[in-house]
Amino acid sequence: MEALVIGVLIGVFLIELILGRLNQKNILKAWPSEVRGIYTKGQVKRAVQYAHKNYQFSFISKIISLAIMVFMIIEGGFNWVNEISISFSDNQSYQALVFFGILLGANQLISIPFSYYQTFVIEEEFGFNNSSKKLFITDTIKQLFIGAIIGGGLLFLLGWLFETLGSGFWLVFWCVIVVIMIFVNAFYTSLILPLFNKLSPIEDESLKADILSYCKKVGYGLKNLYQMDGSKRSKKANAFFSGLGPTKTIVLYDTLIEGQSKEEITAVLAHEIGHYKRKHTLFNLLFSIIQLFGMLFLLGWALNQSDFSLGLGVETPNFYTGLLAFSILFTPISFLIGMVQNNISRIMEYQADAYAKETYNGETLIAALKKLSVDNLSNLNPHPAYVFFYYSHPPIHQRIKALK
Repeated sequence: MEALVIGVLIGVFLIELILGRLNQKNILKAWPSEVRGIYTKGQVKRAVQYAHKNYQFSFISKIISLAIMVFMIIEGGFNWVNEISISFSDNQSYQALVFFGILLGANQLISIPFSYYQTFVIEEEFGFNNSSKKLFITDTIKQLFIGAIIGGGLLFLLGWLFETLGSGFWLVFWCVIVVIMIFVNAFYTSLILPLFNKLSPIEDESLKADILSYCKKVGYGLKNLYQMDGSKRSKKANAFFSGLGPTKTIVLYDTLIEGQSKEEITAVLAHEIGHYKRKHTLFNLLFSIIQLFGMLFLLGWALNQSDFSLGLGVETPNFYTGLLAFSILFTPISFLIGMVQNNISRIMEYQADAYAKETYNGETLIAALKKLSVDNLSNLNPHPAYVFFYYSHPPIHQRIKALK
């Protein structure tokens, strides 16, 4: 079983390596006609360098992660942490908190330098970073705190349900997670996002008037429209739609508002409203709920198989070591589910683009997409295989072609 777990880790790493390498080579080939002229020669060079730097960084991060995981299995690292956890309590729920607390704490200590390098070296070099070291630290602390409260609570609940209900635990846990997912989808922008960013009403009255006029035209009841201070961390621009029913919200980054014309911003907003009108948010929620059902069903079976824990090299199997082993062995399935989800997501993006074209202006949306690509130094010529597996949005040349 140890060989199977290690084989899965190495297999996933090799697939990601091959796809990443193909993507790197493709950026150097002739670009599609739809995107020629978007970048100046200097910007082309910077975009290639930016993609290469991120690829190198990702490769080093993944190979270190792989080496640590294999070392932990072969040298008995997971067994050592498990023995420490068992010594703390006879209750498996408490043992699970200690086990994952140690592992995730160590993982965080290792990952912080990488996050720091990504932000203050790579993003800084290419002129994207606006974050301060103080903000980086406070963000990290907030993320750790939220993760510990929510993740720790769910882990303890999972352990309690496993010990109390036996084989039927996963169905009750699924119901709990579904309620949480619906709550987060509905209230993310009002409860969670403000912990990290400031949301405020649109200050430009002329822009606001154009947006309200468009919303009235398409019958979209706009109650929650905000601009977000994304510029305090990065110069990159974006916009997104979230919420359900009366909590539906559209958020525009302040960098988007500063870098685009009123017409281009309205075109981007029309795209976001298109997601709502085509019920994409609801579909994604239902897809996630069904996906979670299947995953927890398999987990319910796996946690009753002691062989799963033995795959980590532990001598005393229990539910939380089985949980970790399952998460590793589930990776190939998760990879394929992600591929399906990304393919569906790209279809939705085309539909939202088409909605913006039908109800506003396709050429204006194209102009906005071009500006966003320049502002974010996007890869304008990704490899088709990489797009197939990883891209949630179609490459810009395909979006332009569809909008013509």
